[in-house]
Amino acid sequence: MAGAEDGGIRSVDLPSPRLPAWQAFAANGERHYFDPANGELLLVRNTGNDAVMWMRDLHTHLLAGEAGEQVLGASGIVSLFLLLSGLYLWWPRLAALVASLRWHAAPPARRWLSWHRSLGVLLLPLLLVVTFTGVAMVYSQPFRSALRWTFADGPEVVPPLPIERRTIAIDWPAVLLAAADAAPRGSELRRVSVPEGDNALVSIRFRAPGEWHPNGRSVIWLDPYRARAVQVHDATAQGTGARISETMYPLHGGFVGGRAWQWAVAAAGLLPAFLLATGFLFWRARRRRR
Repeated sequence: MAGAEDGGIRSVDLPSPRLPAWQAFAANGERHYFDPANGELLLVRNTGNDAVMWMRDLHTHLLAGEAGEQVLGASGIVSLFLLLSGLYLWWPRLAALVASLRWHAAPPARRWLSWHRSLGVLLLPLLLVVTFTGVAMVYSQPFRSALRWTFADGPEVVPPLPIERRTIAIDWPAVLLAAADAAPRGSELRRVSVPEGDNALVSIRFRAPGEWHPNGRSVIWLDPYRARAVQVHDATAQGTGARISETMYPLHGGFVGGRAWQWAVAAAGLLPAFLLATGFLFWRARRRRR
């Protein structure tokens, strides 16, 4: 922590059972991993040397930064329209419900249509959840504001005033102990953000009991020179709208619900390719028949 700023590091995740190492986030997008026992650098990951980070950047930004994220948001809105319009086109009479979900082997046009329609309808709730939460994450600020207004939440939490930087060194163990004392009982300290610019204020995210987010959305702001908590924000004490907005990421990423929900999210990631393929094959088979 003492050398974080000089190394271009902006925040550091504390070790956990899921990842028993210090994970540091650099300003250039790299991730640095340190041995929790002696601080030795273990690994540096970036989109150039790590396939998982490359895929993550592709998924969240299309490898194009903010512009790519906006393209994904627009694509998500189009996807929601396609899903809901497909539901409208399928909607049968009650007496024909079972028949409308039957899978057929032939002829080709009927086969591809039945596969596309039946699986799409059966897994539509899952697809809607995953797609909607992705769109909500891209447009998080207007979405959160709309939810807070809908549920008449109180004002957003405001961070405390800046603290002037000094030349004295920060006692980081004392800062972490102060944060542990200030956090509600049963909480887990997760991410430490180093001071920025002339503001010495330190913020530490923690996961309060009941939070779904893997790193929590609760925050403790501390005066690092006095090793004293200045303000504590418990995300579980927010209004309904704010709490709903903070379920989007853990739902979308499969961080809640155990292995069953992780597998469901994985299936939802593969299903659009199946729907695209069967939709195309149905279109081609119908054109050939004509």
